[in-house]
Amino acid sequence: MKLRHALLAFAAATILGGQAYAANLSIVLGSTGKDEQVMRELLDKFEKDTGNKVQIVPMPSSTTDQFGQYKLWLAAQNSDIDVYQTDIIWAPQLANQLLDLTDAMKDVAKDHFPAIIESQTVNGKLYYRKDLLDKYGKQPPKTWDELTATAKEIQDKERAAGAKNLWGFVFQGNAYEGLTCNALEWVKSNGGGQIVEPDGSISINNPQAVKALELARTWINNISPPGVLAYQEEESRGVWQTGNAVFMRNWPYAYSLGNSGDSAVKGKFDVAPLPAGTGDGARSAATLGGWNLAVSKYSKNPDAAVALVKFLGSKDSQKYEAINASHLPTIQALYEDADIAAAQPIIPRWKEVFLNAVPRPSAPTKVKYNEVSNQFWTAVHKTLSGTGSAADNLAALEISLTKLKGSGW
Repeated sequence: MKLRHALLAFAAATILGGQAYAANLSIVLGSTGKDEQVMRELLDKFEKDTGNKVQIVPMPSSTTDQFGQYKLWLAAQNSDIDVYQTDIIWAPQLANQLLDLTDAMKDVAKDHFPAIIESQTVNGKLYYRKDLLDKYGKQPPKTWDELTATAKEIQDKERAAGAKNLWGFVFQGNAYEGLTCNALEWVKSNGGGQIVEPDGSISINNPQAVKALELARTWINNISPPGVLAYQEEESRGVWQTGNAVFMRNWPYAYSLGNSGDSAVKGKFDVAPLPAGTGDGARSAATLGGWNLAVSKYSKNPDAAVALVKFLGSKDSQKYEAINASHLPTIQALYEDADIAAAQPIIPRWKEVFLNAVPRPSAPTKVKYNEVSNQFWTAVHKTLSGTGSAADNLAALEISLTKLKGSGW
């Protein structure tokens, strides 16, 4: 299994018995924003170049729902899906049912960030209304405490001036994988560890983590709408893009959409590193997230499917996605590309972030990661909802994770 953005285009068609054979392929896509449009445009080019045909199989936007469907298809050895779009954390659980593409991709690996080859990453970012911060003489917040205070001040003053629907901060607060990403950023940035450390030790029940979650709980119905507890990426982007938030935590895809013609915040916002916490070990922490492409072991056209993965990861394809959907490239040279910099000024600024990101603990927890994440986001969601304190919920989480570890991970 390899990256969504990796590798060079090759091969016009699969050759069987000396005859060119146009394969019919399918690729799943849980699209957000312009993803489906841009993917279709790339697939049209692939079809023209190769004679193969590619159907997009739409998936729900929730990664949790996607993963459940993938497991059902792969368990049934379903050959209808050739290429899966996979989250980085799913590798340990799906690897045995996907083709190992290491050899197929070895000729282009050198062009990519080493850290991305290892972990296949994009990173969360803080979006902020530059016009509003400038209006009130504020700088992008360096800490979560600063964000809380700035969001509250601007929200209250703007509401008093007539912007009754404005909120200070929106994020992904639903009980799903996105909340794990957000909450891990809060915890890690406050010196509270990574839930489960690389050596397998369970670290989540500590005062720094408690402090981070207690601060986040104060946001609900204060600087964040009550409905944020049901928000995923698109719901938070919807509030932001209609001009009703001062700050937003989201992925890079939201940048180009925020500057689209119908956006209320076009030309009014910028991005900054996520804030740090306070105290020992505090630092900015952006969670690793990322989408890869994997070829099913059950594909009837594996060579053509590998060709599709290489095409979508090529320099030309990555450049097209960067310009048209603000997807971050994995090829280092593209961060110096003048066309990309002109179309998406945010992208060159992301280069250094790749070296300082925080992985979710899928490596140490292996096949149990989804259970670990589910237990973590549940504890966080309970805390944000006011069901139990952060201290009580994290203490219970530690006990639960210890039991889970005892069964092997």
